[in-house]
Amino acid sequence: MGKRGRASSNAMRKETKVALIAVTAGAVVAGVGITAYALVGGGSDSAGEEPLSPKELQAKPLTKAEVERTTEKFLAAWAKGDAAGAAALTDDAAAAKAALVSYQKDAHLTGVTFTPGKKTGAKVPFKVAATVSYEGKSKPYTYDSELTVVRALGGKPVVDWQPSVVHPGLKPGDVLRAGEAGTPPIKAVDRNGGEITAEKYPSLGNVLDGLREKFGKKAGGSAGIELQIVRADPAKDKAKGKSDTAKSKDDGKALPDKTLLTLSQGTPGTVKTTISPTAQAAAEREVASRSRAAIVVLKPSTGEILAAANSNPSGMNVALQGSLAPGSTMKIVTASMLLEKGLAGIDKPHPCPKYFTSGGWKFQNVEEFEIKGGTFRSSFAASCNTAFISQADKLGDGDLTKQAQEVFGLGRGNWQIGVPSFDGAVPVQSAAQKAAALIGQGGVRMNPLNVASIIATAKTGVFRQPYLVSPEVDGRQLATAPRTLDPKAASQLRELLAYTATNGSAAEAMASLGGDIGGKTGSAEVDGQEKPNGWFTAWRGDVAAAAVMQEGGRGGKSSGPLVAAVLRQVG
Repeated sequence: MGKRGRASSNAMRKETKVALIAVTAGAVVAGVGITAYALVGGGSDSAGEEPLSPKELQAKPLTKAEVERTTEKFLAAWAKGDAAGAAALTDDAAAAKAALVSYQKDAHLTGVTFTPGKKTGAKVPFKVAATVSYEGKSKPYTYDSELTVVRALGGKPVVDWQPSVVHPGLKPGDVLRAGEAGTPPIKAVDRNGGEITAEKYPSLGNVLDGLREKFGKKAGGSAGIELQIVRADPAKDKAKGKSDTAKSKDDGKALPDKTLLTLSQGTPGTVKTTISPTAQAAAEREVASRSRAAIVVLKPSTGEILAAANSNPSGMNVALQGSLAPGSTMKIVTASMLLEKGLAGIDKPHPCPKYFTSGGWKFQNVEEFEIKGGTFRSSFAASCNTAFISQADKLGDGDLTKQAQEVFGLGRGNWQIGVPSFDGAVPVQSAAQKAAALIGQGGVRMNPLNVASIIATAKTGVFRQPYLVSPEVDGRQLATAPRTLDPKAASQLRELLAYTATNGSAAEAMASLGGDIGGKTGSAEVDGQEKPNGWFTAWRGDVAAAAVMQEGGRGGKSSGPLVAAVLRQVG
């Protein structure tokens, strides 16, 4: 490029910066503006080259200048209230326009300004400052968000549209809305009457939102004026063919509405929960010192949930709503079935070879161990995969599903614990997938709530649906299992779990706990992960717990110490 071309390019950049700064100073529409975002870099002269196809242009790497220019234009249009103009700079103009129009109309946000932060490649973080005004009530509101610039087909740099661009808490179908809250606030208290707050127990922030949505109108309070994330209507989503996984019959939603800012306080009603302050505090401390951990503690004799905690309290509530392969903790359910069907006996000989092929898949034990001349007791205690896989051909495709549903109350879609939860999935499978399900792989999906319930059922011999709020509060019907485990099988299952906690794979973690104990380890392989998810579940007296550490490795080494530490503090 010659001197004249460079001068012309420099002049254009200067004009662009002057124009944008003028927009900021002028606060063109409704007092909104954007902090100046300096543009750097320049274009290139492609004269004489073969024209690129639209796909080739789309694949062309973004320049620093393109990322900054697209970001500034988008935020400037948004700041001016030009929803259509901002939407045109995205890869989904229709969805972006609807969201940005709603931002003004429903959220009542005025005086909006944006301050872009330091970009990382095509990702640009930005800070939003605005005022929420509704019926004479106003409050400032600030939050952080981010956007990503991509190339559209044809090469134009655009914003990759996601609802989270508007607010990081938004998911598809959600909206920001200011006004009288749909439900009154609540004051949640633990089993001893102490107030539960997100500040005191970070992991219960989402739980408090769920309690408010479920019980706010029944607890006797009055609504205030708030800025909220109002979740998508699941009925409309279902009509459109969208998924509604991990939702609960408590409210039909995967996530409850969330209050972001309170303009005027309502009057809270009181909701009593089953949370134990000792158990919850212990669970919070233990998960906070670990990565990607989740735990649930409950009382086997009643089903009362004593604690639920997650390492990342602002993320997915894995403890209550997670959907993960449970690995060998599922062998508790499988063992109960084999004992009932006479395919295993606690001290009867049972095969545990290094490998076993079922449905065309070759299965093996961890580190390819084998037990020669062993019993089912030794196989269960060592968590021998092939001891279970070897029985697959003797079972019907629906046998495991039936056992999980009829004895352990899993996967029936009818748990109502008081807040959104997922009650497990044990689908009917065949061939290799049927064999894999016997050891908690294949299509089997659980979370710590489900696994804690499994070992609680094994401990007492009776399924008692876990719950966080007594059904006496709202008259809801707790789920029941169609039948109990055969008494002889139930006795042998308890003995197997007790033996595993003292002499088997769970013994190292449980070594410091005495008395009435039982436990089971688990590891679940996940595609794309170097390490498996580590599971552990155990009881001590009338307290049961289950935990998972994603990518934690072997369950006895990862989640085992977590569960044992909590049981030690609670028991």
